[in-house]
Amino acid sequence: MKRSLFFILLACATLSSCSNKTESEDKSAEVDNTPLEEQAVFGTYQGNQVLEYKLTNQNGVEVKVINYGGIITSILTPNKEGVLEDIVLGYDTLSGYLKDSPYFGALIGRFGNRIANGRFELDGEVYVLAQNNNGQHLHGGLVGFDKVFWNIKELSSEDGSALELTYSSKDGEEGYPGELDVKVIYTLTDDNELMVEYEAETSKMTVVNLTQHTYFNLTGNVKGDILGHHLKLEADGFLPVDKSLIPTGEIRPVEGTPFDFLNEQVVGARINNNDQQLEYGMGYDHCWVLSAADSLKLAATLYEPTSGRLMEVFTIEPGIQFYSGNFLDGSLIGKDGVKYAHRTGLCLETQHFPDSPNQPQFPSVVLNPDEVYRSKSVYKFSVR
Repeated sequence: MKRSLFFILLACATLSSCSNKTESEDKSAEVDNTPLEEQAVFGTYQGNQVLEYKLTNQNGVEVKVINYGGIITSILTPNKEGVLEDIVLGYDTLSGYLKDSPYFGALIGRFGNRIANGRFELDGEVYVLAQNNNGQHLHGGLVGFDKVFWNIKELSSEDGSALELTYSSKDGEEGYPGELDVKVIYTLTDDNELMVEYEAETSKMTVVNLTQHTYFNLTGNVKGDILGHHLKLEADGFLPVDKSLIPTGEIRPVEGTPFDFLNEQVVGARINNNDQQLEYGMGYDHCWVLSAADSLKLAATLYEPTSGRLMEVFTIEPGIQFYSGNFLDGSLIGKDGVKYAHRTGLCLETQHFPDSPNQPQFPSVVLNPDEVYRSKSVYKFSVR
């Protein structure tokens, strides 16, 4: 069956106007709005077209992406009966992503996860970033890659239906040094794999840690929470954190702890155990340490027994952050009017370690001008 790429209309809602131009408006004003072939324009936000793109394969699997934040708004996969349902959290319209989104489906950068006190030293110079999470720097700052417009074009690929997203981050943006040119490719294969490939180049020495922040719920259309999901993590160590969720620097063995997912475990089985790390995270919100590899390796397996859906996560990254949706509280109204209650979604974010710029014993996140940052992760969908 011929692979296809569709451009879908996305409803656009306006925010309250501000008298002063924001940093977000400054960035978005520079987006290339050259119309693409077959592009359907619904409306604009801050002078930019907001569009939704749909990738499909021969099995009926669908992935939808918008050019704001590079956000994955929907993934349709079949359950064991062959029924296609949406397995990710998000919103039906743009307004939710603009005002109430805890990074649903977004591309994250320049640095995924936390940097202690919003500061790091590089080549003898101290850089100060926004403290946007309880005194820490989180997910790129106040206007990270999740809140900018990406240029998107259809990409010719032998692997499947593909989109190429590009964004140029200016020197000093959110406090980071160097102009950073970023490219992300989403590819949906006929083997029901969503491939996410990242590239970046910089004009100055900088730090980079890109990731994808989709919230998964394999029940389909959020029929319940994620506590009954089964999870396996290919990691015998994890990074304990302090009460600010900054890694202590220790790599702690998972054996004998609620963090042992070397064998498949029900997510909710130990999530409320009397454990200091679980108390700090209000559940799971930690980075697991994967084996070093230059090629793709299996990092995680997620299974939901009622639907039969199975998702395998492969990556070349050294870590994977498992976040169990601890801050969801029912106040967010998502797709089809569903209230996103406590732990109705979970994230498996492939990445380098949190606070790596301040912890030299961790794998390096430094990118030099003569280098190219490359990363790749794959999400494979099936049933069992």
